[in-house]
Amino acid sequence: MQLAELLKEWPCTVTGGSIRTIITGVEDYAQAVKPGDIFVVRKGVKTSGSRFIKEALERGAVAIVSEESITIPTNDKKIPYVWVPNTALFLSYASAKLAGFPAEALTVIAVTGTNGKTTVSHFISQLLRGLHKNVAVIGTVGYFINGQKQQTKYEELTTVQAKELHPILKECVSARVTYVVLEASSMGLQQYRLDHCDIDCGVFLNLSEDHLEDHGGLEAYKRAKKRLADLSKKLVLNGDDNFCRSVGIYDKKKASSFGFENHNDLHVQILGETAGKTTLCLQTSVSEHIVAIPFVGRYHVQNTIAALMAVWRLGFPMEEIITHMWNLKLPEGRLEKIDNPLGIDVYVDYAHTAEALQAVLQTFEDKKTILLVFSCGGNRDKAKRFAMGAVASKYADIIFLTTDNPRDEDPIIINESIIAGFSEQQYYEVFLDRQVAIHQALSKANKGDIVLVAGKGHERTQQIKNEKFPFSDQQCIQDYFANLTTGDV
Repeated sequence: MQLAELLKEWPCTVTGGSIRTIITGVEDYAQAVKPGDIFVVRKGVKTSGSRFIKEALERGAVAIVSEESITIPTNDKKIPYVWVPNTALFLSYASAKLAGFPAEALTVIAVTGTNGKTTVSHFISQLLRGLHKNVAVIGTVGYFINGQKQQTKYEELTTVQAKELHPILKECVSARVTYVVLEASSMGLQQYRLDHCDIDCGVFLNLSEDHLEDHGGLEAYKRAKKRLADLSKKLVLNGDDNFCRSVGIYDKKKASSFGFENHNDLHVQILGETAGKTTLCLQTSVSEHIVAIPFVGRYHVQNTIAALMAVWRLGFPMEEIITHMWNLKLPEGRLEKIDNPLGIDVYVDYAHTAEALQAVLQTFEDKKTILLVFSCGGNRDKAKRFAMGAVASKYADIIFLTTDNPRDEDPIIINESIIAGFSEQQYYEVFLDRQVAIHQALSKANKGDIVLVAGKGHERTQQIKNEKFPFSDQQCIQDYFANLTTGDV
């Protein structure tokens, strides 16, 4: 594609070079530039921009884009330099255009919420596959087509960068995928990663305090989430959540709500719970349905109903959708049960907010002894630590505090903030080696007890300072039981 074609619908100023320069890709990391790429200088690198431009040119960049004034090297006057008002937005647009706007050939569902994005995305996929559709999911635990994980080289993010998203969507079109489910993180929305992705249905699950330091406060976090409403043709909202309900106030024509309260378009009632099963009554303005799901607890009910309503809003009959709800399965690292020979109920879960941790702990039987292993991440949302401590202390009998991606913070200080939320009677132990903490919890559990290892879920690394070390909660648990048989524990 010629540079002129790429820029013709975009406000810009071009200096030097030729607007007929052929562009084959777009990149904002100088070290990743390939010959034929247009290099986008990200906002905030004004002082070091020249260094990045030099590296990009050496690697074959054929044009440079910036929203800030950068000195053009004297010997590079033949290269087109393009000024645009917003480089992040341009990166989104250029990525989509160079890929041929593939989202327009797909039905795209985007799911946002502080908690539950991964679970609901995979539930939507499973329901659509039950209806004989080809479905892709792109999110926290990877990129899947019809449930099969695809090999990728891109950075693992909840919402992938636009430069990676649109080539993936193009790949989906080639693979005859017709539905794509995306996780829409607040950072992804704020950074315009989904702005030129044609979204048919936006799903709002909930909002609680998380990532506030990244956004600069709760109101900025809300604004980032609300951007999905502007980008979506239809909205599915958790009508029991104040924030989600507020989104629908301004978009009543395209919004529908679900929840336990009577005012919702899809009203849910729990008729009964047994081990591993919840029976629900679902009421709309014109119909009533009784359905069973293979989970217990209000949190899991909300997630399954969010997925159901998203598929329903896409035009599928309710009667057909509910026939597939009993077959739903949680994705990796979401209340994932680890089999073992001792009869201990061992689970790994990604819960890393107070609301998510409470939702998981409430699914367990009160009469069982609960041993909880967890901590909080460093350099993130310090305010939530006390609340997570209070939730843990309310539901867990024994707590093993450890590390969870401490980054640049001292894990002792992180855990002191959590301990401040404990009741005076709470029994707890601290092991800063996560493997030791998990093994200690398992060693003190008896048959029938519950051990919950929370916070990391699907993650395969532990970040300490700027370095990521290999670590898997699941593998750590499996190693403990494997060593039991060899006598190494």
